[in-house]
Amino acid sequence: MDTFALIVTIGVALGFTYTNGFHDSANAIATSVSTRALTPRAALAMAAVMNLAGAFLGSGVAKTVSEGLIETPEGSSGMAILFAALVGAITWNLITWYFGLPSSSSHALFGGMVGAALAGGTKVYWDGVMEKVVIPMFVSPLVGLVAGYLVMTAILWIFRRANPHKAKRGFRIAQTVSAAGMALGHGLQDAQKTMGIVVMALVIADVEDYGDPIPVWVKIACAVMLSLGTYAGGWRIMRTLGRKIIELDPPQGFAAETTGASIMFTTAYLFKAPVSTTHVITSAIMGVGATKRVKAVRWGIAKNIVLGWFITMPAAAVVAAAGYGIVWLAFL
Repeated sequence: MDTFALIVTIGVALGFTYTNGFHDSANAIATSVSTRALTPRAALAMAAVMNLAGAFLGSGVAKTVSEGLIETPEGSSGMAILFAALVGAITWNLITWYFGLPSSSSHALFGGMVGAALAGGTKVYWDGVMEKVVIPMFVSPLVGLVAGYLVMTAILWIFRRANPHKAKRGFRIAQTVSAAGMALGHGLQDAQKTMGIVVMALVIADVEDYGDPIPVWVKIACAVMLSLGTYAGGWRIMRTLGRKIIELDPPQGFAAETTGASIMFTTAYLFKAPVSTTHVITSAIMGVGATKRVKAVRWGIAKNIVLGWFITMPAAAVVAAAGYGIVWLAFL
């Protein structure tokens, strides 16, 4: 039963990574596709490859997820907690994908972990949740908004005397690099979150010891599933990010992607904080758009997106807690 529970939990974790890939593929490439810097299929293929590469660039975020948010639960109830956390996260991912809302897969996972842990009587490290999840959730969009505005302002000033057509053509080419950077950052951040969950499952099952390095097969499995999900594409969310917030041109797309990628690498390496790629790129697009004129950004749509961000953790927590209750009644 223990081995079966471990296999099922790892399978569901990889399923979450797949939904994360198609849910968040828009983060990396929506701007490039909407400015026609890349064709959709070329953009998805590039994002899938870079996500795969990004997954192997570090392990700080995985360590935060596996050790810094909840106490590692034990036994069959511990495996049930992880299973319920993942079900809560997947459910919220699918709901927001259906409505084309770019919510955070990361915060769906963290909400699921907290909700399932509370339902299962496992200790939640509230200091860790506050420091590594809640504070970055508020700070990273603000940084993205301001940094996006400043980067775009700098580009406008530097290229103020450039031929507009030549400049746009140059930025269209440059966007292939900035989109690749976004996809690399997405792999660095999001594949590691699932690695952290799989490592917790292995510790619960006594296959790994607490603090052991992440097994290579876990890295490969998480990276491949994230890449496959990315290649499947999240067209609904891509339309929201690429067109509905603001109509982007290549310089704006480049500015937003460069801003987003920079924030993701900084938070992963310096703070080991699992930030949301969705929050970062969406806020960067808003900041970039505001340089045109504040009213150029469709703030009504932006407001709905931000509202979705705040609902994500509690909603996933409630679903995960209910999921744990069902598992407990049925199997424990």
